[in-house]
Amino acid sequence: MKRPSISTREKSETQGQARSTQVWKFDSDRQWQKHPDNLAVEEPLQIEIDGQSWLTTMRTPGHDQELAVGLLLAEGIIQRQTDIADLSYCQEDTNGNLLRIILAAHCKFDSAAISHASYANSSCGICGKTTIDTLQSKFNPIDDHIRIDPQLIAKLPHQLQAEQTTFQRTGGLHGAALFDLDGNLLVVREDVGRHNTVDKVIGYALLNNQLPLSHTILMVSGRVAFEIVHKALAGGIPIIAAISAPTSLAVSFAQQNNQTLIGFLRGQQMNAYCHIRRLGGK
Repeated sequence: MKRPSISTREKSETQGQARSTQVWKFDSDRQWQKHPDNLAVEEPLQIEIDGQSWLTTMRTPGHDQELAVGLLLAEGIIQRQTDIADLSYCQEDTNGNLLRIILAAHCKFDSAAISHASYANSSCGICGKTTIDTLQSKFNPIDDHIRIDPQLIAKLPHQLQAEQTTFQRTGGLHGAALFDLDGNLLVVREDVGRHNTVDKVIGYALLNNQLPLSHTILMVSGRVAFEIVHKALAGGIPIIAAISAPTSLAVSFAQQNNQTLIGFLRGQQMNAYCHIRRLGGK
């Protein structure tokens, strides 16, 4: 499969995530002053599967191949790295915004399902036209006997924030990270779309033959909606933690699929919404 080597801190993947600009700031002296600033980059990525246009999604450039395979995994199109025969940028597209995927011969793919190209903005996490019930049926509930100290969970936001280098420059990107059960950082990704960050970290794991992620914790920088929990289930992740709130559907989906869902993780405080047994609770 044609793809660059993947690294958690690869400089070439992060150079295009921020763009310099000039901004007028209204200061305490009630004067407008011109200052340099940085903007988070948002550009479209077109994904083709077996020669057919499948999806155009808005994203922050960088780790596009991880994003694409993360999306395909969540949609149930692929399950592992060997389901992909080739994954490469279109050489004619000098902007690097067209990614072409060739599926392996053994991978059954209904081309009629993608006969009409779809579009997803940077806040849309479910890119196909499948219903929630259909998505639910694609993946089995988590089956494990994990136990973890809540104090370890409390340390994760600081580690994620320390690695969000582009957010520190722009203030405009979400972040997601995978940790092992000892709290060691495995991979972190940033993007203008919170769901894109999850696709990227799970795509990283898929491309490195690390699925299922049954002994990992997913940490996200914002709120948790349904699509985040669904993508975590596709990757086999048992514990999801977030700095902000979950939605009702996210909690319901996590409850059904035996996932521990944590929200409002700030300092030493957190809310556990379901399957607290993994955190030493009942």
